Amino acid sequence: MSDVIIVGGGLAGLFNAILLNRAGLQVTLIEKKTYPMHRVCGEYISNEVIPFLSTLDIDLEHLNVARINRVEVTAASGTKFTQKLDLGGFGLSRYTFDNFLYHKAKTEGVNFMTGTRVEDIRFVADHFEVATPTEVLTAPLVIGSFGKRSNLDQKLKRPFFYKRSPYLAVKFHVRMDFPTDLIQLNNYKDGYCGVSKTDGDRYCMCYMAHRDDLRKFGSLQSLEENIIRKNPYLNDIFANAEFLLDKPEVINEISFEKKAPVDNHIFMSGDTAGMIAPLCGNGMTMAIHSAKILSEKIVSHYKPGNFTAGNRANLEADYTQSWNQQFAQRLWVGRQLQRLFGNNNTTALTLHLLNGLPPVSRYLISKTHGKPFA
Repeated sequence: MSDVIIVGGGLAGLFNAILLNRAGLQVTLIEKKTYPMHRVCGEYISNEVIPFLSTLDIDLEHLNVARINRVEVTAASGTKFTQKLDLGGFGLSRYTFDNFLYHKAKTEGVNFMTGTRVEDIRFVADHFEVATPTEVLTAPLVIGSFGKRSNLDQKLKRPFFYKRSPYLAVKFHVRMDFPTDLIQLNNYKDGYCGVSKTDGDRYCMCYMAHRDDLRKFGSLQSLEENIIRKNPYLNDIFANAEFLLDKPEVINEISFEKKAPVDNHIFMSGDTAGMIAPLCGNGMTMAIHSAKILSEKIVSHYKPGNFTAGNRANLEADYTQSWNQQFAQRLWVGRQLQRLFGNNNTTALTLHLLNGLPPVSRYLISKTHGKPFA
């Protein structure tokens, strides 16, 4: 029996696995896919994570990351806002990073069950039963890191799941002539598209759109032609870039509703605990930081063989408080910023104002990320 079962092997799951295993706990991670894999993600990470990654001996130069220090926001009208990033970040594909972390965790002793779907998670008599198609595993603790939206959210009756979201997200990898130090956020009706360099010679292009627009035009290609390419900067990319994936990665019903960091006694981490608006470009950073916070709280409160209901209640309260202190305001800011974009007229007006008020623009950018942590 493991001390901790982690359901989902994205960034939050992998970092939790590495940290808890290093603390001496028996960790099993279950992932429905097999590594390496592509995921829907903007693939930009704030430099606030660099001190923490150094403590884990993760060499970013070895991973060939792209250093990013400028942001550009555009409107369908052609209006453009450019600003130097106060903290900056780097580009790294999930295909590369997740696979690197998987091998690191496996080498260090984490037990992996890949290509395995979790069908249900039940809390029974102060322990968990995690059901797969072939067996039921048990553990005192379960971490949920199964991403933005999962059938498990429905099984657990999480409230956000029943509030239908109108957004879908699509990710490509492309090769093109584009600045390596720039993240560009291109707006159009009902959505926006982030473009930035990743490792190697690839660029990530990840867009969000409204399902009503997809229904109206019938296909992703038609949606791109009639909505997304109305932004001249995106039209240029679609016309000239070399698309590298056989087909794009797609996810439906992305929800920005509030989620609980602890639900049904399961400790949620990464996007499973709360998703920031992609416009802020910090979902990967938050996943990494949330794993650090959660693993530290577990190590502080959990003692193998002597974990009482009182210990569990204290751990749940401590993690919830810490998670809210670190991320609640950032998520709120993300939701407010998202309202300023996705409408052609509002976006253009907002960019004109930001161009004329540099202190305001610097302040808003500073609120989309946290402080460096180790």
